Amino acid sequence: MRIIDISPTLSSRLAVFPGDQPFERKVALDFAKGHNLALSSIRTSVHAGAHTDAPNHYHPDGHPIEKRDLGRYLGPCQVISVVIEPGARILPAHLNQREISAERVLFKTGSFPDPERWKADFNSLSPELVDFLADRGVVLVGIDTPSVDPAESKALETHNRIYQRDLAILEGIVLDVVQDGIYELIALPLKIEGGDASPVRAVLLERELK
Repeated sequence: MRIIDISPTLSSRLAVFPGDQPFERKVALDFAKGHNLALSSIRTSVHAGAHTDAPNHYHPDGHPIEKRDLGRYLGPCQVISVVIEPGARILPAHLNQREISAERVLFKTGSFPDPERWKADFNSLSPELVDFLADRGVVLVGIDTPSVDPAESKALETHNRIYQRDLAILEGIVLDVVQDGIYELIALPLKIEGGDASPVRAVLLERELK
């Protein structure tokens, strides 16, 4: 079984939404400075890099991340490539009648190619696509951009439709070396009390042909 890492590296260079807290790592103890061990702390947006949003991020009645069912973030998933105009939302028609074959769907858009450089015209998901997926039994939707809504969106139409249909969200993943197909997804969130999101080490498992 091959493990494909679909998480960007967390570092001070990682791009976050303008105004959000960038990743910082503070070193307290260091072997190079004569200490007996290495010890550090971090400060970061919980929406940095590959992360999963909690419903309380986009709805006042939503559950925090530690209350989420972990089964949503673990299991068969389908990677689907979509090429559309910069800034556009993915509609059901953009799937070109491709069959949904797993309960978790990750969209590969290539519209946010460098995790260390902010680019506001990334692709996002439409509320209609959320309904389309939910009607076919999908429990998690992911995308290789910072958000399922456009960067400038204040109404967060897709986030709110996801709340209504009770899907899980995976954002900020890196799919540039991943081919379309069926994989096993592992993207477990940290158990952060009251957390509105959690960074994850998202990986795909690919069974090798014998």
